[in-house]
Amino acid sequence: MAIKKSELYSSLWASCDELRGGMDASQYKDYVLVLLFIKYISDKFTGQPFAPIQIPAGASFADMVALKGKSDIGDQINKHILQPLEKANKIRLKADFNDTALLGQGKEMVEKLGNLIAIFENPALDFSKNRADGDDILGDAYEFLMRHFATESGKSKGQFYTPAEVSRILAQVIGIHQAKTTPDTTVYDPTCGSGSLLLKVADAAPTPVTLYGQEMDEATSGLAQMNMVLHNNASALITQGNTLANPKHLDGAALKTFDYVVANPPFSDKRWSTGLTPDSDKFERFKGFGIPPTKQGDYAYLLHIIRSLKPQGKAACILPHGVLFRGNAEADIRKNLVRRGLIKGIIGLPANLFFGTGIPACIVVIDKQDAQARRGIFMVDASAAFMKDGPKNRLREQDIHRIVDAYSKQDGSDPTYARLVPLAEIEKNDFNLNLPRYLQSRQTEDRQDIEGHLRGGIPQADVDALQAYWATCPQLRATLFKSLRPGYLALAVDKAAIQTSIHQHPEFVAYTQRMAAHFDAWRSRTSQRLKKLKPGFKPKALIVELAEDLLAHYQGQPLLNAYDVYQRFMDLWASAWQDDAYLLAADGWKAATYRVIETKKGKDGKPGKQVDKGWACDLVPKATLVARYCAKEQALMNEMSAQLDAMTAQLAELEEEHGGDDGAFAELDKVNKAQVSARLKEIQRDADAQDEAAVLRQWLQLSDQEAQLKKTLKELDAHVDQLAHDQYPRLSEAEIQTLVVDDKWLTALDAAVRGELDRITQRLTQRVIELANRYDAPLPAVAKRADEQQARVDAHLARMGFTWN
Repeated sequence: MAIKKSELYSSLWASCDELRGGMDASQYKDYVLVLLFIKYISDKFTGQPFAPIQIPAGASFADMVALKGKSDIGDQINKHILQPLEKANKIRLKADFNDTALLGQGKEMVEKLGNLIAIFENPALDFSKNRADGDDILGDAYEFLMRHFATESGKSKGQFYTPAEVSRILAQVIGIHQAKTTPDTTVYDPTCGSGSLLLKVADAAPTPVTLYGQEMDEATSGLAQMNMVLHNNASALITQGNTLANPKHLDGAALKTFDYVVANPPFSDKRWSTGLTPDSDKFERFKGFGIPPTKQGDYAYLLHIIRSLKPQGKAACILPHGVLFRGNAEADIRKNLVRRGLIKGIIGLPANLFFGTGIPACIVVIDKQDAQARRGIFMVDASAAFMKDGPKNRLREQDIHRIVDAYSKQDGSDPTYARLVPLAEIEKNDFNLNLPRYLQSRQTEDRQDIEGHLRGGIPQADVDALQAYWATCPQLRATLFKSLRPGYLALAVDKAAIQTSIHQHPEFVAYTQRMAAHFDAWRSRTSQRLKKLKPGFKPKALIVELAEDLLAHYQGQPLLNAYDVYQRFMDLWASAWQDDAYLLAADGWKAATYRVIETKKGKDGKPGKQVDKGWACDLVPKATLVARYCAKEQALMNEMSAQLDAMTAQLAELEEEHGGDDGAFAELDKVNKAQVSARLKEIQRDADAQDEAAVLRQWLQLSDQEAQLKKTLKELDAHVDQLAHDQYPRLSEAEIQTLVVDDKWLTALDAAVRGELDRITQRLTQRVIELANRYDAPLPAVAKRADEQQARVDAHLARMGFTWN
């Protein structure tokens, strides 16, 4: 059976636990990634004479396994595994497996490295068999690790990774996905880090392209080389060195030029000119634009990118937001760039997206094609659309899609989000490109109405602002509001009845029915399509096709945001469906059960005894099968569980009611059957303790009923468990398809879309209640209540002999 992505990720993250504690994530990442790399290339290329990566004799993962337990294991790995691989393939594997400061000495190092290698020995981690054509499972695992390493490394050491979500945006906005690419198409990243941005561009290209990159840090350059191999781009040319002072990709004495360039250079690099004399730069990168300020290197990298582009080339660069409005030398450079028409677009991103900094950033899109004819810059402000992810912000799938849609289509239908800004308008603003100058905030101020506060009543303008709801349900407005005086309304229903009035209104009921039918139409055709999947299909291609189809299906539907529905779909894919898809791509429609064996850790930290935790089936979970084939038994179990909960609650109430110092349970150390029975025996002949005895007998009766229910429920659960287990071998392929597609996948999506409909109701309900509460007490009413309270206070003081002046 193919390994699930989630299992692969957890296995790799477990390897980090072997090293965590003794070193920083920026250090132990080297060991984990090198092991992943060696295991992968050994599985894929051992014994292949013309493979893109050569495995010298004695330098495979199997040879590394043979070193487990040897006293000099670290030294042997360095000399006989890493060095031969580096020499044969001209790559740098930055990890010292004999570093006593990080790995410990003697027995500690031997055990730590042995345990680390053992994790990668897992038979399920056979990378020669667990890779669907066109889907980089290992590349995704590498990216998973890099994100976690960057997160754990903290603010100062996260520079080796560009968030995948941002990389995907850059890959799309340069338009490579629409180009007629060939292997001669070139893509360059002058500050490539671990290579994730380059690879996202390669992934977006219709055909294989040629990748070039340069990275200053030696260790990070090695990460990029490994990353290229893991993503099946072993031919990529990654060099190491200072891009500005010593660019390695040259065409004779000039800079090599490329079709596409993408970059995430270090923000505001204060050392950008080290080793470089800017005013006599032999590559003439600053000629005609101006020299960037000594302490701000952002435009130095951007001008290097422009110089590295072919005449029809396109580029996208991530820069701090300050490049859009800072003055002096940068203002002159910005003016020259705008006047030459080189900037095609600017995309503002949320703050705190990147691991190396919390400041907001932007994407500057450069396009030399038709630069002289360009008459505007397309601007997108996506700074407000994100989700919190621990200490960082993160772009959601819907945020990425909306940015790409707006930019690709040059869609200015929402001028608060995106529009084409004419160069004439920019010139009037002295070439300041700060987005708020051109895109007004979507967050309008919620104004307080003075007359509403003074005289009461909900301003009609606030109700008019909910026009999207009234356009869909015209009569609903009249149900919720009534006229109070010109320009002001009052609630027509009680506050407590607002949500019910919305839910039960005939127009809203009809709307939800239309939305249910709308989903059912998509569900019906998608169900048939999914049931036709055969082994070998490409899960990534499938999810793109389905998600795009769903997004298009919901475009233009009233009240529902199509991008919200799209996000629900992508969340389900990430949390569960992708594992199912990869299982189907490898094994087809097979629902095999397996035992779940958990290995406990011994006191010494080594693997201990194994515990059988029952059985499971990944593709068709037990709950899904039980719901269809054991529905009556499940209903009975649910009923008994409810009875058990009620019984347990009665016991808890009884113990709380009689649990004080004078209560029936006061003499007990613990309230359990043994102590309650003993106490009852002790007082059963005491005439003065009959009330206490009655409580204890009631407790015993309830406890016996609870115990009997638990026993019966356990027996029924075992019976259902056996029924379900026996059903799996009898399932036909068609039945498995129904269970997976209809009962598991599409039912979950249906519930998620219904959740979006519930959010619509909640938003309307909350706004109506908010407005009602805001203007519920006009000033005269407040003043009258204050006077009444003052009168009460004065009366109390008078009775006590005081006079309040």
